[in-house]
Amino acid sequence: MDSNKNEIDHVLKQAEVGFQFLQQSDVIERAELMYAIATEIETLDEILIETAHLETALPLARLQGEKARTVNQWRRYADAVKTGLYSEARIDRDPNGQFDLRKYNKGLGPVVVFGASNFPFAFSTAGGDTASAIGAGCSVIVKAHPAHLKTSQLMADAIQRAISKYGAPDGVFSHVISDSFTIGQQLVSHKLVKAVAFTGSFRGGKALFDLAQSRPDPIPVFAEMGSVNPIFLLSDYLTNNLEAFAKQYIGSLLLGVGQFCTNPGVLVGFSGEQLDRLKLALKNELKSASTGKMLHTGILESYNRLKSEMVQYEGVGILEEGQDNTPGEFAQALLVEAQATQVLTNPKLLEEVFGPFGLVISCSDQAEMKALLEQLDGQITITFAASEKDIRECTELFAIAQDKCGRLLFQGMPTGVEVQYAMQHGGPFPATTDPRFTSVGPDAVKRFIRPISFQNWPNEFLPKELQDGNPLQIDRLINQQWTKA
Repeated sequence: MDSNKNEIDHVLKQAEVGFQFLQQSDVIERAELMYAIATEIETLDEILIETAHLETALPLARLQGEKARTVNQWRRYADAVKTGLYSEARIDRDPNGQFDLRKYNKGLGPVVVFGASNFPFAFSTAGGDTASAIGAGCSVIVKAHPAHLKTSQLMADAIQRAISKYGAPDGVFSHVISDSFTIGQQLVSHKLVKAVAFTGSFRGGKALFDLAQSRPDPIPVFAEMGSVNPIFLLSDYLTNNLEAFAKQYIGSLLLGVGQFCTNPGVLVGFSGEQLDRLKLALKNELKSASTGKMLHTGILESYNRLKSEMVQYEGVGILEEGQDNTPGEFAQALLVEAQATQVLTNPKLLEEVFGPFGLVISCSDQAEMKALLEQLDGQITITFAASEKDIRECTELFAIAQDKCGRLLFQGMPTGVEVQYAMQHGGPFPATTDPRFTSVGPDAVKRFIRPISFQNWPNEFLPKELQDGNPLQIDRLINQQWTKA
């Protein structure tokens, strides 16, 4: 629906009805709704892919893969919800009848999801935020991203068809179209909204967080706001992997025209002949590489402005530029270099440039690398391009890094995020607003639940998750023992 501020109250009242419907459903019933939504998305024909391609300039093959990932997310999250994993049912009964305590998790309430631009399927209207919120038992109000409105509408229609076929009220899912910042502010400020999910810039995420905290009743904002995802190069590993690493790194840096929140924008190594040879290999890889269109003109303009600012800083030199086949339309990749001493005195050099931009930092020794690591803000990922010998010799770096990120990689590249239980896609501020949670993988459901305890209640009035006889056959912790009994 095209929205103005006079319609928001109506949308939220419907969302409250949808939330109450989901609260009356059990985990198996919610999972069935999620499976239905997955099937409806899966059956969308080529018009979805073609529309998204025209609106985002993303390649057709990439969009086909992202659609499959989106369908898989809904089914994977539904599988997890159905097991009762996030109900976390606990029952404690005193053998002498002094108390009967039962606790489980229920949904927070209506959730506002802001669609992301860089993943029009998997992180936008029908993305993981929407799937995990409905899995938690929350209704969802999506504010469509203005860069792909037609794609967003096709996805919203699919979700609403599934909800209608299931027999759920329309308010389980609402789709708001508006390019007005005021509408977004109204949604976050509305008394019926109980949580917000956002993927995008630091500026946008922090503004939503501050607004949510200024409410009379503050609510959580789960904002994923970006990261430079540094890679720390250690000597023993580089001795045997220099050429292969250079190819891997440039491939990751340019993947998706650098428009991934896990893009490895900073590369840190030790000064010397080995790093000089790596820089030459990186230059050779980059100068023959071409990129493509960015998602929209706003992102391209921001990228060009930020990379121009970076090269103006003292001590920053240009290593290599990628091809610029279509000036003013395609993004031109850029690799720059600086000494750690200069970066340590200018923290702005460690801020994200969203796009195909990389900074190579030279450290004189391990102490300087440690100082640089300690200065880092929170990151979604940190990677060690290292051998086991390197890690044994740099255990202090390894220990510090664990406090700085949500996902710590041993070799490989951070781009590519698996939708698994053990995935942590988030990190300490400013990478995200709450490092305790992930926005990828079934555990994303945890963001939108809260515990409630029932004391001495008659069995028939309890949620099925807590009733005697375990009618849902989920795992429960009964008197400190996990059981399906």
